[in-house]
Parts: sequence; structure tokens; C-alpha cells
Amino acid sequence: MKKMLGEERRLILLQLLKEKGAPITGTDLAKHANVSRQVIVTDMNLLKARNEPIVSTSQGYLYLEEQPANRFDRKIVCYHTKEQTQQELYAIVDCGVTVENVIVEHALYGEITASLRLANRVDVDTFLNRLAETKAGFLSQLTDGTHLHVISAVNEELLDKAVSKLDALGILVKE
Repeated sequence: MKKMLGEERRLILLQLLKEKGAPITGTDLAKHANVSRQVIVTDMNLLKARNEPIVSTSQGYLYLEEQPANRFDRKIVCYHTKEQTQQELYAIVDCGVTVENVIVEHALYGEITASLRLANRVDVDTFLNRLAETKAGFLSQLTDGTHLHVISAVNEELLDKAVSKLDALGILVKE
């Protein structure tokens, strides 16, 4: 397979992301372009610098189409142990709600946000398996378990249901 070069490669990668409509891992993009994963990281950063709406999620790179007008977002504050993470995420996605991201407040860097885009149990399991494989830590470890999520759904009632489930589990932090 021929190695793709520079701008031609970035245009092809961008088209792949747009067509797929779902996350693609850096490894898969690297195989497609016959380059290293580090080249893909650089390409994605260059595309982001051009204001292409690409986000890095735990499942891979995603071309972020405009959010449909019929979606509702809510920011929630959660606190739990790392052992309760699966329970937290399942409680949210089982209500038909997407966990868009995780946010922590860092003493030096300020707000740190990581895109998650977890919409169902398969997404949650993939995320947690990847976490175990990479031996990475949760961002919430930086804040002793306190973190925020932006969650989204097609209506406010689903968001209310997810918030109620988290409250019943003792995971939701209330004002």
C-alpha cells in the first residue's frame, strides 16, 4: 500500500471521518493511510486548528456534525469512587441519555474537559475496557472523585430521569 502524503492524506482522513459518522481509532486511520499513529495525531491537530469539528473520544476520532436542534443538554456534578464508574455511566445511558464529556477543575490548568460521547452500554463497556487496557486513570482522580458531565437527550424528561437515578445512587452532588 502506498503511503499517503500531507494534505492529500488529511483530506482523505477528513472525508473518512465525515462518511463514517462514528468514532474511528487513530490506529485504524494510520493503517488506512499507511502511516504511524503519531502522524495521525499530528494530522488531527492540524485539522482541528483549521476549525474542523473533530473531537478525540475514548472510542477514537469523531467528526462532530452540528448538534440537532431537538437535543437538550444539562451539566451535572457527580462524586463517586472509581469502582462506581460503571454504575454511574450505566445509570445515565440506560435512561436514553448520552454522556457527552467529563470535566474536572484542576488547580493549575483550570477546567479540563474530555469528550466521551457514551450513548449506550456497549459504548460504556468499550470505554472501560480501553481504560483497563491502557492502565490510564480517570480524570476524576485529580479531584478525589468530584467531576462534571454534560449529558444530552431528545427531551428534558429523559435528563430528569437520569438525574433522579444518580441522586438515588448517591452519586449526584446537589446544591
